[in-house]
Amino acid sequence: MKKTSLKGAIISCLAGAAIGFSGMASAKHLPGVSDADVLNDATTTEDVVSYGLGSQGQRFSPLDKVNTDTVKHLVPAWTFSYGGEKQRGQEAQPVVSNGRIFVTASYSRLFAIDARTGDELWEYNHRLPDGILPCCDVINRGAALYGNLVIFGTLDAKLVALDADTGKRVWSKKIDDYKAGYSFTAAPMIVNGMVITGVSGGEFGIVGRVEARDAKTGRMLWSRPTIEGNMGYKYVQVEGKKKPKKVENGITGELNKSWPGDMWKHGGGATWLGGTYDPETNLIFYGTGNPAPWNAHTRPGDNLYSASTLALNPETGKIVWAYQSSPNDAWDFDGVNEFISFDLKKDGKVIKAGAKADRNGFFYVLNRTNGELISATPFITKQGWTTGVDMETGRPIETGERPGAPVTEGKDHKGKPVFAVPSFLGGKNWMPMAYNPQTDLFYVPANEWGMDLWNEPVTYKKGAAYIGAGFTIKPLYEDYIGALRAIDPKSGEIVWEYKNNAPLWGGVLTTGGNLVFTGTPEGFLKAFDAKTGEEVWKFQTGSGVVGCPITWEMDGEQYVAVPSGWGGAVPLWGGDVAKRIKHLNQGGSLWVFKLHKM
Repeated sequence: MKKTSLKGAIISCLAGAAIGFSGMASAKHLPGVSDADVLNDATTTEDVVSYGLGSQGQRFSPLDKVNTDTVKHLVPAWTFSYGGEKQRGQEAQPVVSNGRIFVTASYSRLFAIDARTGDELWEYNHRLPDGILPCCDVINRGAALYGNLVIFGTLDAKLVALDADTGKRVWSKKIDDYKAGYSFTAAPMIVNGMVITGVSGGEFGIVGRVEARDAKTGRMLWSRPTIEGNMGYKYVQVEGKKKPKKVENGITGELNKSWPGDMWKHGGGATWLGGTYDPETNLIFYGTGNPAPWNAHTRPGDNLYSASTLALNPETGKIVWAYQSSPNDAWDFDGVNEFISFDLKKDGKVIKAGAKADRNGFFYVLNRTNGELISATPFITKQGWTTGVDMETGRPIETGERPGAPVTEGKDHKGKPVFAVPSFLGGKNWMPMAYNPQTDLFYVPANEWGMDLWNEPVTYKKGAAYIGAGFTIKPLYEDYIGALRAIDPKSGEIVWEYKNNAPLWGGVLTTGGNLVFTGTPEGFLKAFDAKTGEEVWKFQTGSGVVGCPITWEMDGEQYVAVPSGWGGAVPLWGGDVAKRIKHLNQGGSLWVFKLHKM
């Protein structure tokens, strides 16, 4: 465990100080992570070098030493405290390479830990300025590994690459202006030597985009906005020049096709969750966030490409296809959820497909080569805003349950409220689902809640919230909010479910041992039988588990790890739900488990 010392206490008082101190890892230079390592991450078991346990994001490991028979012997190997007063939500997925674990933490921190002993090797604390504008807690969801670099983003919208041996900064690049509301919380993605990133900040009227940089140097290669009317760029290195030349790379969509006036200039569509990559089709998949502002009466039209799934060419950043799940989004349903590539076996055919459990409550299956809709089925029990999806057009069949426009008369300018289901925190929020190719099921962490929602007048001002709406979130049922649901992608049928009193807010892992792992805000890491949903193991970590579990093999033994630390958007934005779970304690630690040797 991390030990407290006088030096550590002094350092923790230096708010935002960036430090890096080396321990055992600096004794020798270890092999770096190659493009082949990244591409093969889903099938190699000795490491976890990418977010999603593979670029397709399936979160499946073939390891089976920990299985439904042996999991009862799973015990802690060690635990590591993040220390200090910087608790809050710990939503990261750790990565593992060469016997070292790299895990990010709240307030833009990163730890390197000896995977065998739990000893700290080095620590990096990013120097955060005053005035950062994170929407939904000071979280960070993970790092990317490439060569001998550990790359992660920060709350002041920077991308930082650290030496994996020492923690010393190798390069740092500004993504955008944090004073305008930009930040970065997602795990970067490595694709063919490039580091691929998005942006956070949709509630501040920023414009979402996907960008590619040279992973070794941080040099910009291309940038693709996600809102129609904005120009994309490529960056060409000119001999003798220090900075690359910025060259226009085509406007996104068509100017004013789906946005009125100049609202596209502050249209939202943040790419705040990160993406996936499918080497079979050579496409990058990114979800985009809500249009800005929330008040849809100010922006008639579909508001492309907000609330959408985008497929991009990794060499150029051009949009190959797009599917919009919530046109003219009036509920902050967003569309940023991960798109997971898989092979759909249906009617005697194998289709290159992808699946997405959207915040709007639908489980979508698309043809990943062209974006054609294959199916759309609800994965939550109620949807007040729609009766289904038109399979001819791919558009939702709305009920008309939209909040009214703000009024101009009187002191209270609120529009007519509605009770909308699901709430803006979604049928599923950021927490990634998993797909098991052995059971052919997706495992979706869902939540059952609605919201009182009304519109308010709003104008754009740099660095100010650009929402134009008010809300109060309420649970739908007394006995549960969260539900882990196993979904058959061929039919959309819910095969089994586990209900949880508090919302489920952590990622999911599934394995060749017929197991599904996920955490609960009550502090448990739990394991379920992947075929039946039977709970077969649980462990109390001391704080809410809202991070992403991983598994790997080392010295002939299978390990499971998960961060613990309650926080995120629910206690900040949860309304009546937040009151219901206010007793839950914050924390900050990494738990690592292995089978007890009898």
